[in-house]
Amino acid sequence: MHSNIPAARTAPVALRQARRQLLDQGGVPTGLLDERLARSWSRSLDFGLQATGRTPGAPHASTAQLARALEHQRELVAHARPVMEFVFEQTRDSNCMVILADSGGLLLHTLGDAAFLDRASRVALRPGATWHEQYRGTNAIGTAMAEQIPVAVHASEHYLERNGFLTCAAAPIHDPAGRLLGALDISGDHRGYHPHTLGLARSAARMIEHKLFETRHAGHIRLRFHSQVEGIGSVTECQLAVSPDGWLLGANTGALQWLCLGRDSIGRVQLEAVWPLAHALVLQPGPATVRQVSGPSGGLVWLRVDFGRSRALPRAASTPTPTTEPAVCDALAALDTGDTTFRAALDKARRVVGKPIALLLQGESGVGKELFARAVHTAGPRKNGPFVAVNCAALPESLIEAELFGYSPGAFTGARREGSPGRLREAHGGTLLLDEVGDMPLAFQARLLRVLQERQVQPLGGGKAVALDFFLVCATHRQLRDEMQAGRFREDLYYRINGLTLHLPPLRERSDQGALIERLLATLAPGQSLQLAPSLVTAFLHFNWPGNVRQLANALCTACALLDEGDSLIDWHHLPDDLAEDLRRNPVPAETVPDGPLRAQSVRTMERVLLQCDGNVSQAARQLGVSRNTLYRTLGGK
Repeated sequence: MHSNIPAARTAPVALRQARRQLLDQGGVPTGLLDERLARSWSRSLDFGLQATGRTPGAPHASTAQLARALEHQRELVAHARPVMEFVFEQTRDSNCMVILADSGGLLLHTLGDAAFLDRASRVALRPGATWHEQYRGTNAIGTAMAEQIPVAVHASEHYLERNGFLTCAAAPIHDPAGRLLGALDISGDHRGYHPHTLGLARSAARMIEHKLFETRHAGHIRLRFHSQVEGIGSVTECQLAVSPDGWLLGANTGALQWLCLGRDSIGRVQLEAVWPLAHALVLQPGPATVRQVSGPSGGLVWLRVDFGRSRALPRAASTPTPTTEPAVCDALAALDTGDTTFRAALDKARRVVGKPIALLLQGESGVGKELFARAVHTAGPRKNGPFVAVNCAALPESLIEAELFGYSPGAFTGARREGSPGRLREAHGGTLLLDEVGDMPLAFQARLLRVLQERQVQPLGGGKAVALDFFLVCATHRQLRDEMQAGRFREDLYYRINGLTLHLPPLRERSDQGALIERLLATLAPGQSLQLAPSLVTAFLHFNWPGNVRQLANALCTACALLDEGDSLIDWHHLPDDLAEDLRRNPVPAETVPDGPLRAQSVRTMERVLLQCDGNVSQAARQLGVSRNTLYRTLGGK
């Protein structure tokens, strides 16, 4: 069970003494406060907040900003509202309110008694206000998310004296991938404090997490377990979601605690490594019956395995399988190989498909912005229309206007006799991608802005204006905010194209590199079951990849071309010379075979070579380019 802040209410005398020392000496005293409360007060002090008087500068979202935040957190809000209504019914007429906040402390939705809502609004406890510790000091919402545990903050335990009339209890809400989504808070008049309020907030947060898990992993293999058979299917059950070959795709808080895993293990750990018996059940699908099994530490639990839409997919671990099986089958889901950041971008893009909201893709060169834009087009209602991509950096400044807007016959010297419709008109009814829009000449940006506002274009050389209808996607490797401040990009154009901004992560920051490599190899050489040498696996996964996915794909394409007929092992001599040189110069942990989807591939390669060498470990190690110890350690711990 989680502990709260503080474990027992801090004595009023100790609080007064601690606050007096804070004001007089400018520091948080030791020994007077609970450890977690002292940490929060210290953070509040470091933020420069004044404990007494009014603290200016706390942001408050406009109506439009709050609407965007609600749309951005639509899934969270949808699942939280029924739970909040249930909690409100339990606290009605007790001078309380129920609050949902996002991960930045922005209040999204509130329910409460009318009299208390009016009083709470005086300290900005209302939708649109931000209750991050940075702006409000120690408070249940901000502190619960800072400490990542449920907390209660009562009366004078609040850092700001003006919030001392409150008693608050909040619990953080995590999604099945372990990311912090926000917090569920119950706040009221401090005179109505009840120790059970924290438990109610914690239970409400668990109910929301349970619904999120059910929604996200409806199509995956799910393991439900509980110490009591009646707990299966209840909100108190532990839940895991795994891929057909056993990779952990999602988990709720109870399951992580029971398996002694951190949230960062999701997507990086195989079920076989932490619970071999459960992994064996995943590989042998049967009816979804509840059975009593031994846990990793020997205790007994009741377990049910639900195969969902992945029921027919489990196969032997020796057969390569994708890391994930997306619950949604569309062109965007086809790009999902397991990285949580990239998957979040895919999920957000899916929500604006078919809506008049411009999409702005930002990311380093080579991360796959055009591929992402094409997937958005293919997943939407305009998929049968044209997809027109224009590289703004590749067009000469003297021709960019004619290329985009088109021109009438004889509009200028060198123009085609029949004229040109222009790329904007070619995109009519489909999707227009303005790639590297950050490199567009400043003088041209005003004309583009007008076209986007009026949704019609007039060709160069005269003629009637033509109406335009396309879904707009812009992409750039530049930081457009910096470009605006430097005067190289128009602010009004930025806000016209920035309906939804998505940052695509560089390859070096993605957790799905193994699955991505496997997918690229399957695409480049279908049916050949190509594998990387174990030393290459290690080198690849520790390389910086300055050219990102484009560089990786080109390297694998070259390697496939250099393979001898019938060979299925890609080794160092199959790589371009410059890449091989960069990989060898790049320091990597010595004698390691990394965890993740490619570890299984490395093990299979080692087993195959060892078999070819008739069990001669020294000979197999030489062929593989690893030491005997690495070979023993990897195969012994597979």
